Order: sequence, then C-alpha cells, then structure tokens
Amino acid sequence: MHRQPKKKNRIMDLEDEMQKFFCWITQICNLGRQLLWHFLHLILSLWYFAVCIAHALESSLISVGLLKRYKALNSVKVQYLALVIDSEEARQTSKVIELLQWLAAIGVKNLCLYDTEGVLKKSKDTILKSLSNAKLYEEATKKIALLDKKDITLEFASFSDGKEAVVKAANLLFVKYYLGDQKQPTFTESHVAEALRAIGSGGPDPDLLLVYGPTRCHLGFPAWRLRYTEIVHMGPLKSMKHGFLIKAIHKFTMVSRRYGK
Repeated sequence: MHRQPKKKNRIMDLEDEMQKFFCWITQICNLGRQLLWHFLHLILSLWYFAVCIAHALESSLISVGLLKRYKALNSVKVQYLALVIDSEEARQTSKVIELLQWLAAIGVKNLCLYDTEGVLKKSKDTILKSLSNAKLYEEATKKIALLDKKDITLEFASFSDGKEAVVKAANLLFVKYYLGDQKQPTFTESHVAEALRAIGSGGPDPDLLLVYGPTRCHLGFPAWRLRYTEIVHMGPLKSMKHGFLIKAIHKFTMVSRRYGK
C-alpha cells in the first residue's frame, strides 16, 4: 500500500527534472540565437563602416585629382543634365547651390532642377542670384546669340508641370483629330511627342539624371523625357560628395551609346 505514492513521487520528480532540462536547453538556444544575431549585426556594421570609409577615401582622392583616370573628364558629352531631388531635401538651398557650383566647375552647361512639390521653383530667385552666370533655360533659348561660353542654363520643373502637360497634349490631340473631319488615327509615341512639342512642354531629354534622396526612382520626372536617359542614384543630398559626382559623370562619358541604331 505504501509503494504507490513512492512511484508517483519518482515519476513527478522525473517529470520535474525533464522540464528543467528542456527549460535549460531552451535558454541555451535563445542565448545562442541572440549571440549569433549580435555577431552578424556587428559584422555587417563593420562591413558598412569599412565601405563608407572606402567611399569617402575614394571621393577625396578623386576630388584632389590623385586618381588619373578621372582627370580627363569630357563633360561636353553631357549636353543636358537633370537633378531630381527629394522635396524635403530640396529645402536645403545652400546644398543645392553648392551642388550647382560643382557642376558649373566641372563644365556642365545645361541643367534641369526637379522636385515633386516644386520646392526648387520657390527657391528659383535665390538660386539664380547665387550663380552669377546662370540664366533660365526658357529665356536663354530665345537669346542663344547673347549667351556667353561661361553661362549655364537652368530649368525648374515639378510634378505639376508634367501633369498639366499631359492634359494639354491630350486636349490638343482631341481637338485636332476628334473634332475635325480627319481620320482618327491610332495614337503612337510620335503623336504624343508632337503634341507635347506644340504646347512647349519642358526642355530636351536629359542625357544623365542624378537622383538625390532616399528613394531609388525618378520621383515623377516626366517619363517622355527619359527615353534615352541614364539614371544614377546618388544618395541623400546632405551627404553628397564632389568625388562621386565626378565619378558618375565620368562613368557616363565612358559608355558608348547607340540609341538602337
């Protein structure tokens, strides 16, 4: 009669020991996962830090001219360059002006400044006053003969410009082909391009488009002006580097483009 309680006690003790063992194993596994996570995080942080140091060093070497391959920079190949800047970062007017001064020193003559909300448009007067040799693209194209070799032209654009251009172009095509007696065509890219030219929408297609901001996209820059454009993400405007700007332009000038011919 007295043996059954002893057996039960042994079974309960065994169950307690097993539970303690499994708890111990679980704690070890959790500790191992945490250590592994911290180790991988440390490795990635060190790798990212090393990459940042290497990039900063490369940018400095390019800026001071110690890397020979970047000395012969043929900026003439960049006939028209577009800067797409995140609207929040576009509020840093001093940074935008510094970037434009770098590009002017490199030899880029024609620039388009774009942001979604039109922040750069609001800063247009400040930017033009800060660059003594800058002129508006719209005015410069009408007075080409009066342009100096040192002058640079600036076009200011925003998302609303492209939206309005599409509406005006659509209305023009509707009036031309649907209200008249002409045969209604199947619209192609050439019809749309002709309508956009007729309403005087924007300037020429950029050869190179540099994106400054956290997002790797053109932020709504008019798609019909990006048919043959090379797009490069340059990172945040606050951490822009002169060397990386030279590197991006140099890489563009070294690539052969055939445009399907």
